[in-house]
Amino acid sequence: MAVDSTLLGPPACENDAKALQFIEDMTRNCDSVQEKVLAEILSRNAQTEYLREFKLGGATDRDSFKSKIPVVTYEDLHPYIQRIANGDRSPILSSHPISEFLTSSGTSAGERKLMPTIHEEWDRRQKLYSLLMPVMNLHVPDLDKGKGLYFLFIKAEAKTPSGLVARPVLTGYYKSDKFKNRPYDPYLVYTSPDEAILCADSFQSMYTQMLCGLLMREEVLRMGAVFASGLLRAIRFLQLNWKQLSEDIKTGVLNPKVTDPSVRKRMAEILKPNSDLADFIVKECEGENWDRIITRIWPNTKYLDVIVTGAMAQYIPTLDYYSGGLPLACTMYASSECYFGLNLKPMCKPSEVSYTIMANMGYFEFLPHDPANPVQLSRDSPPKLVDLADLKVGKEYELVITTYAGLCRYRVGDILRVTGFHNSAPQFKFIRRKNVLLSIDADKTDEAELQKGIENASELLREFDTRVVEYTSYADTKIIPGHYVIYWELLVKDPANPPTHEVLNQCCLAIEEALNSVYRQGRVADNSIGPLEIRVVKNGTFEELMDYAISRGASINQYKVPRCVSFAPIMELLDSRVVSVHYSPAAPHWAPERRR
Repeated sequence: MAVDSTLLGPPACENDAKALQFIEDMTRNCDSVQEKVLAEILSRNAQTEYLREFKLGGATDRDSFKSKIPVVTYEDLHPYIQRIANGDRSPILSSHPISEFLTSSGTSAGERKLMPTIHEEWDRRQKLYSLLMPVMNLHVPDLDKGKGLYFLFIKAEAKTPSGLVARPVLTGYYKSDKFKNRPYDPYLVYTSPDEAILCADSFQSMYTQMLCGLLMREEVLRMGAVFASGLLRAIRFLQLNWKQLSEDIKTGVLNPKVTDPSVRKRMAEILKPNSDLADFIVKECEGENWDRIITRIWPNTKYLDVIVTGAMAQYIPTLDYYSGGLPLACTMYASSECYFGLNLKPMCKPSEVSYTIMANMGYFEFLPHDPANPVQLSRDSPPKLVDLADLKVGKEYELVITTYAGLCRYRVGDILRVTGFHNSAPQFKFIRRKNVLLSIDADKTDEAELQKGIENASELLREFDTRVVEYTSYADTKIIPGHYVIYWELLVKDPANPPTHEVLNQCCLAIEEALNSVYRQGRVADNSIGPLEIRVVKNGTFEELMDYAISRGASINQYKVPRCVSFAPIMELLDSRVVSVHYSPAAPHWAPERRR
């Protein structure tokens, strides 16, 4: 098959050629595809309560849509979604029946958001999944010659009052026929059996997946998890359980803690006694040195497949430590609301990751993002949003989506910066979620600012061969003036030479110096903010925090350490693990801004 994809490269096989051609078609004609997608969505959902409410009158053109349909948040749609959850089967948002709810990792009023979906959406998402390996094959050869060690998990489902399933998007995918009955593809062979992935017990699932990864260690060509934090959790699991894992390999008998019948049955076919491999695992894991542990145990690993953009960027140094600097591939951009696109240069540096939205996934609009002049939204006069093909390089936008499942002009909350184009399709760098993380007075500190402060402070730890493994924060307003508190878990490679108390105090100041001028004015001129505090916690604290979140219903797949905490039991857990406390020893630099 002839493929015109000179910008991407020659395909590895005929199936890859079709996928690459599809990418070229979507990116060359993204505006016409978008126009068609919007017309399809509006036509099929014309008789829904939501569209009739705004008197669209069956129109399917962009101008009518943009002039009559408001831009909304989850709170605006919550009453409609709640009616569906409670059993109203009338066409409220979608003409097609809502098949289930996908639970977002974000929350509304303390509860996980429910995103409606329809059966056919899995076809659309499966199509995007099918594009990932053809792109990766352009950059890494012979991936069909081995297997992928991926740590994939499901979460037990909840049900709405009407009986509709509510579950994380990846749980929905792994439980779908699209995944369970997927055709054989040599490029998509995993070490983990489906029985382990579909085991709802997170310990049994992780144990079995790690055991299979060890048994097939020389066949592993790539390793991954959804988020970087998930892969590091797997390494931590190996640190805690290598003795029992090696014993299983030595004897060929599965740990009795793994009780799931389907898992035990499947493992009886895989697990055979191998004393040489068991001895190897013991040798590599029994010491204190875990530097390059990934390439030592899985020597043929070519890259790590994990998300390290946004808040996940903080994990890059730790991943580099465990992997010896293996490439980090960020392949896909997706959310519970909609799957968006893929990275056409997956082996680029994490700081250079850009995603190309596939125009067939939904209808995409973009709200220009200017923190100094935020747009005031009104249901009566929709703001002027920019279409996918009309974006400008270097500009930042908030993503707004319209989906086949009935979300109309929905603000996802992601801030993206246009970095360039592939054909006529813009490419985006994920900047951050649009939210305020910390605030004491007039100050508003977001996740990106705090991350930058953590990175700056981490530089002071380099001479002690120490890095920040994990962190979270909260705004302590119990005393006046209030102040920011940062919880740090540190990886100290040389316990005989830890960072000193004075250096950790300086880390507090380094974070403050990186924060915005409003914060620094509050510290220096207004005295409305007290000195920033770092509380160093025991190793393993953030793993306990994750376990606690999972026990309360969080998805192990979608779990991300909250960058700001306020829930009393979590605060108590963190404070009970504090080993040292440090404060900024001076005020950060601040001077009145000069106005032009």
